[in-house]
Amino acid sequence: MFYFLSKAIVFLIMPFSIFFVLFIAGILYKNKKRKQLMLLLSFGWLFIISNTWIVSKAFRWWEWPFTNISDVSKNYDVGIVLSGGMTEPMPPGTDHVSMGPTSDRFTQAFLLYKAGKIKKIFITGTSLPQQIAQNMGETRQAAYMLVKWGVKSEDILFEEQARNTRENAVNAKLALNSRFPNGNYLLITTSSHMHRSMKCFEKIGMKTDAYPANMNGRLYAWSFENFFIPDTQALSDFDSLWHEWVGFVMYKLMGYC
Repeated sequence: MFYFLSKAIVFLIMPFSIFFVLFIAGILYKNKKRKQLMLLLSFGWLFIISNTWIVSKAFRWWEWPFTNISDVSKNYDVGIVLSGGMTEPMPPGTDHVSMGPTSDRFTQAFLLYKAGKIKKIFITGTSLPQQIAQNMGETRQAAYMLVKWGVKSEDILFEEQARNTRENAVNAKLALNSRFPNGNYLLITTSSHMHRSMKCFEKIGMKTDAYPANMNGRLYAWSFENFFIPDTQALSDFDSLWHEWVGFVMYKLMGYC
């Protein structure tokens, strides 16, 4: 129930949904001052969420601090990779993997493995039922790529049931605690997702260290183009950041993190 409720709430309060509600209110209000206020708020909000410079600043404020592989000071039994957007769904019969927007998660796991920082890679997260039935789920596709790159198949573990970050943590604990009692775990996920992820693992009593991937807070020099011209990529980026903020608040309210 929580899974479907959270998805519905997130849709209703997404950035563009807020713009749409404010804009429609501005159109419908008969009072001139309220009409002007709603229209001003709607376009002001649209300016903020489509502004490259502002969105990048917001990411850099929220994201987990960047970490070099050389900064990882100890070796870990398992690197835990949270799936979600790592590969793109492909038609049945496809003989290759298409990288997704968060493929950096398992790419970083591969680099850490090759550097000797992690001994095993555990990938957690579900996919569409038909993909899982055809062994084409995201976790299996990521595992397939890791083997292609040279990771030993026996060093890759995965589960395909977790639908959200809370379930990622619960399922990882169930799968790993018996096999690696008192193990050292390194959590690998998108940098903007790391705060919620770390809190979820902490909440269930599983200690992990963080290694962020997919840094979105790019450095932009102040320019007319970056500050005044709306950008669809900034709009898309802010949508993902807002989704993370909403998710963090909802998890706090539910006691999940």
